[in-house]
Amino acid sequence: MDPAKFSRKLWSARKQLILMLAPLLLLPLLFVVPPKEGKCLYVVLLMAVYWCTEALPLAVTAMLPVCLFPTMGILPSKKVCPQYFLETNFLFLSGLVMASAIEEWGLHRRIALRVLKIVGVKPAWLILGMMITSSFLSMWLSNTATTAMMLPIANAILESLFGNLETLKENCKHRSDPEGDSQVKMHVLPCEKQMLTTENNRPDWTDRSERKTLDKVRREAEYQMKVWKGFLICIPYAASIGGTATLTGTAPNLILVGQLKRYTVFPWLPCYFPECDLINFGSWFVFAFPLMLLFLILGWIWIAFLYGGLNTRLCISKHDEREAAEAKARAVIDEDYKKLGPIKFAEGSIAFFFIIFAILLFTRDPKFVTGWSVFFTKGYVSDAVTGVIIISILFFFPSQRPSLLWWFDSRASNAPYVPLLSWRKAQECVPWNIILLLGGGFAMAKGCEESGLAVWIGNHLQPLAQVPPAVAVILITAFIACFTEFASNTATIIIFLPVIAELAIRVKVNPLYFMIPATIGCSYAFMLPVSTPPNSIAFASGHLMVKDMVKTGFVMNILGILCVSLAMNTWGIHMFNLHIYPDWARPLNDSSATVATHTIAAMNMTG
Repeated sequence: MDPAKFSRKLWSARKQLILMLAPLLLLPLLFVVPPKEGKCLYVVLLMAVYWCTEALPLAVTAMLPVCLFPTMGILPSKKVCPQYFLETNFLFLSGLVMASAIEEWGLHRRIALRVLKIVGVKPAWLILGMMITSSFLSMWLSNTATTAMMLPIANAILESLFGNLETLKENCKHRSDPEGDSQVKMHVLPCEKQMLTTENNRPDWTDRSERKTLDKVRREAEYQMKVWKGFLICIPYAASIGGTATLTGTAPNLILVGQLKRYTVFPWLPCYFPECDLINFGSWFVFAFPLMLLFLILGWIWIAFLYGGLNTRLCISKHDEREAAEAKARAVIDEDYKKLGPIKFAEGSIAFFFIIFAILLFTRDPKFVTGWSVFFTKGYVSDAVTGVIIISILFFFPSQRPSLLWWFDSRASNAPYVPLLSWRKAQECVPWNIILLLGGGFAMAKGCEESGLAVWIGNHLQPLAQVPPAVAVILITAFIACFTEFASNTATIIIFLPVIAELAIRVKVNPLYFMIPATIGCSYAFMLPVSTPPNSIAFASGHLMVKDMVKTGFVMNILGILCVSLAMNTWGIHMFNLHIYPDWARPLNDSSATVATHTIAAMNMTG
């Protein structure tokens, strides 16, 4: 068989081959690594391979612990199955249901257009407006939904500014051609086209003049194409950045909280850090929101610089074709906003509950002031309770303004009232596969805990103890950011967070000092279209090339790593007391020492 055809057949059957070969290739681990740790490592690496290659759907891979942990003697099913719906999953579900209600009544579109009206239509300001809107929405909606909603708005504005995209592409390809005939479509004003024709029998000065005109058209088209790419690429990047600002913004943030509470190295210890209550919605927001703003501003400067948005037009008005195009784009935004009409009762209600949702989450236990949770039994009320209370109201609160006159009006319609959100809509909008993915991560972590795999890995990380902690933060963030370019951010943090926690224990560093940068870093996947669903959506528009994302994303990754390092070593240290080894992390070491002492004593008695 022809090698080329055979290779194509291999590629078409790659997922089936990975499904069959991966378990066989990983078998030696069962004989090289200590028995229980080896079995758990086998399952973890098998899931990592399936997650990274997507040989199985992500949610199906996430359910493998239910099958493999009990059958391999790692963990009984009664301990595995409850991991799939912890309180962290309820908090995540609350955020998703709230997001579906916002999308149902179009509140997100009103917010987006309002921000664009405020920032103006000059390319740099529009890029900033797009990034601000996308990042704000992705704090509460999923990054994917935010990107999918913002891209059509961006395309409509761009067409108003620069006209048809195909015309721009054609103009970019043209060069002045003194020997042959050439024809160029020139976009002077939106919806206007001019045709320039060069003829061989014209005087030389005419040819030179038209060649200059052609060069000017080409340069203008190239500039407009650069701005167009900047618009498209800033949206998924801003969505990924914005998702880090809240606990519910992206799954890795919630996985961090879940791992802190559920990660147990020894079976007889109830949890890894039982006294660690530093991370909640409020404290995370106070730490991560300034970091998001810093990175967003630096990212905007880089994207605007790279794609032609930073120029003198930001400060100086010029009466030319660009100003006319900007005026039309401003009119399009105004017209779209007017079409929304006055804010409806349903939109206002959703906005009210959304604000209450955010305020209650933020003020439950913000650490720097006393929260409202003190009115309840300590430890009983969590962020999940708050979320479920608010979203439950959405299923019965009316979407039309209620009126007492309805009871006395015999001619009024007796049709059942429509609530703000129906369960059918929630089922359609909530990505249940992500809920399973979260649960799979917690189940994997539970297996690592009780099998002792995390301790075994930690023993092999001793060489990293020689690296200064501040440098280790940069290295950890850089490694996670690179790895997540090829794997989902959720799978990445599930795989590495237990290892990073054990590393922190081994080197006697506050575990949060390593775990927080790793969690944020896995959301910084900017270089490849396959890195995140938002990147894929933007790339699927057909206007971006891989080299555009690599060139822009490489610098974005560096900026993100530096911003995280700065945040951890400035306000992060003071917020979470990262400069000291906390008491809530000491029981692990005390217990380890006690266990080791008892083991040695038993061995001496036996001898």
